[in-house]
Amino acid sequence: MTTKEQRRALGLVALAAVLANASWFSATAIVPALEDQWHLTADGAAWLVVVVQIGFVTGSVGAAMLNLPDRLQPRWLIAGSSVAAGLCNLALLLTHGLALALPIRLLVGIALAGVYAPAVRLVATHFERGRGVATGVVVGGLTLGSGTPHLVRGLGHVPWEVTIAVTSVLAGLAAVAVSTVRSGPAAVSSPPLDVGAAVRALASERPLRLATMGYLGHMWELYALWSWLAAFFVAARADSRPGPAQTGVVTFLAIGVAGLLGAVVAGRLADRLGRTTITSAAMLLSAACCLASPLIYGAALPVLVVVLLIWGAAVIADSAQFSAAVTELAEPRYAGSVLALQLALGFTLTIVSIQLVPLAVSLAGWRYALLPLAIGPLLGTVAMLRLRRLPAALALANGRR
Repeated sequence: MTTKEQRRALGLVALAAVLANASWFSATAIVPALEDQWHLTADGAAWLVVVVQIGFVTGSVGAAMLNLPDRLQPRWLIAGSSVAAGLCNLALLLTHGLALALPIRLLVGIALAGVYAPAVRLVATHFERGRGVATGVVVGGLTLGSGTPHLVRGLGHVPWEVTIAVTSVLAGLAAVAVSTVRSGPAAVSSPPLDVGAAVRALASERPLRLATMGYLGHMWELYALWSWLAAFFVAARADSRPGPAQTGVVTFLAIGVAGLLGAVVAGRLADRLGRTTITSAAMLLSAACCLASPLIYGAALPVLVVVLLIWGAAVIADSAQFSAAVTELAEPRYAGSVLALQLALGFTLTIVSIQLVPLAVSLAGWRYALLPLAIGPLLGTVAMLRLRRLPAALALANGRR
């Protein structure tokens, strides 16, 4: 049974996650407009996506090495990072091409590294029980925020500048939302600076390594799907020529709404049935959607949309549980640093998979372009089933593995 303070803390952190993360895919959502105004190529569009990942990796590595999620008050780290992300995102309005847009998007990614891990860490201090669903709500908020730019574009022929302005303001409001959330009773004292703490933990502790391997398999698929889902939908519906509004709404529903529901439902199930059980089931379902993508490519619109909604829910359903697992398996004083390093490794991998999709398109077309994404969740499932067999897995979900 959650207390009023727990519900308040979770609600405000999740709200901040929604608002701050809207700036992540703001440039991706306006690619069609930039193709016209900037004469943006497919390679340029891919770099607009990838450079945010590079920035996030850079910021996460720095945060892990300096133990920022463990040594700083999470609410102030999240608030400051949200403001920085909003200001950097807004600076895109001053650019007229990739020369300035790419470094600006890099800075957005660096700033957003100060939101994810601290948000998970902050919620964990309030939820020793029910941590899976609480983390799922936060990650669901991040997911909903990621889909928000597509919704703004999907409301009609909105100028791309409006999309950027709205998502920048939302990031600023995130700082206001989280600024009153103090750490909960499970918070530990700030540890001394230990640059190698996170690296040593992953190198020496097999349960953490397996959880990270599962996370890497999940990440191979996640951001590549999010980045190219709209393009896949447009290509699949080429005969009917879907407009920006239809594409934007479908993409928002698949990424934002279905993703939010998937993360929250999976969190509740993971607390009851076990982390390794639910992460494995989610990855198998998303892998099945990957393998089915050539079949739905030529299917009727209702079939295509339904499968994309299922895929959108499954692909993010396990994400929060990998984060929750780190807070349960790692030494509490440096759990935030280990989580930041895990995120850095995962987002490094997404740089490869995001770039792989356009290559697959050039070789085999959009019908088969998403098939290679199935490799990640299949291998991730193997890692989580191996973790399940270890005695240390009893630390997960209050003994439910």
